[in-house]
Amino acid sequence: MNDKLFIVGAAREDITPVIGTLLFGYNPFTESKSVHDPLHATAIAFAQGDQCAILFSVTIGGFQNELSDELRRTIGAEVGIPAENIILSATHTHSGPNTVGMEGWGDIDRVYVDTVLRPALCRAAKQAVDTLQPAELAVGVVHSEIGINRRQQMRNGAIALGQNPRGCFDPQMTCVAIRNRDTKAGIINLIHYGCHGTAAGLQTEISRDWSGIMTDRLEAVSGTMTAYINGAEGDVGPRLTNGQTTADFRYVEELGGYAASDAIRAYRALGVYTVGELKLYHGTVHIPRKPLLPRETAQAMLANYPNPDALYNLGRMEYLYFKSTLDEYDAGCPAYEHEMTFPQTILSLGDTAFVPFPFEIFSEVTMRLQEYSPIRYTLSLSNTNGYNAYLPSEDQLVRGGYEIACFRYNCTHPLIDSADQVLIDENLRLMTQEIQ
Repeated sequence: MNDKLFIVGAAREDITPVIGTLLFGYNPFTESKSVHDPLHATAIAFAQGDQCAILFSVTIGGFQNELSDELRRTIGAEVGIPAENIILSATHTHSGPNTVGMEGWGDIDRVYVDTVLRPALCRAAKQAVDTLQPAELAVGVVHSEIGINRRQQMRNGAIALGQNPRGCFDPQMTCVAIRNRDTKAGIINLIHYGCHGTAAGLQTEISRDWSGIMTDRLEAVSGTMTAYINGAEGDVGPRLTNGQTTADFRYVEELGGYAASDAIRAYRALGVYTVGELKLYHGTVHIPRKPLLPRETAQAMLANYPNPDALYNLGRMEYLYFKSTLDEYDAGCPAYEHEMTFPQTILSLGDTAFVPFPFEIFSEVTMRLQEYSPIRYTLSLSNTNGYNAYLPSEDQLVRGGYEIACFRYNCTHPLIDSADQVLIDENLRLMTQEIQ
């Protein structure tokens, strides 16, 4: 046990964009016309001995890989800690500005990033570090059915975005409450749950979606700053009473109320407060890729896209997959790029760990990781430290559907079908090695 003082600080900044900002999540053309509720960046700083790390909850859709790296470097330089010790997690609301920049969904809003987001992240990080104080934490877990598997199988076998009551989702809602060790005053509450932020649907109002109502309510009840961190939401949508995965703000308020009740139950189910023990597990994750698609196949598939300039979303992604395959052949590139790699930082506070994933990861994957993990509460974070579309469980590939198409077509060299097992193995390897 590390007997050096465990200290925590937290701060929040407003990151609401100006009205007129293009919203991310459905198409590249939706312009915001009002603000339903403000967007936030919450920074939680953890320190013990010579270690310091910052976990962010940011109420936007996600962070493109290069943008995430850029922001982490900037924040790290601002507060004097390594960029690798900064975990940048997005709640994945679909009613926020475009910071993902995925082909087919529009470009990154650089004006927003440079004038609103970046300065706010730096301010929140600095204030969180400046308010470090002796701390202790407790964990509460309850069953919640706010989410539901969204891969609805139709009569003809096709997979549509909807509600699948027979499908997998993680029903655990976890509250991690951190308070001052001496005064017992709250520092931060973190609510962890995996679910898409799509209840508002294709609206024109800026919003945190259903999770905003949840965090606001728990904050009012507990008197402590509260933030949401999204778990495995790749195949999980909001359990809306219209039977769909999208709706409008009447449904946001309805589901948000239920979520608030569950979050308050989790808060009231907190166990004994204990002093945290900060550990950071660093390493590189390696996931093999498939060989380049045969040239003849790519050429044949391109014939299905006679007007590519009119495409967006998945159609644009698919077209560019086949086109970039031919471009690689024409440029004489190697036919096989062996693996995807990305730097990983796992933040452990004793019996609670936060595991970042730069994917919209499927729920079964993280539930398996939780089962095998040596750390009691292993909380996986989607859309964190980058974005590489969906990471499904291998058993779902045969069924197809939107998420599977994104997995197969978002990169010229897609990951192998068993990427889920590799990802579990790689993170377990890091969690059981000596601290670097």
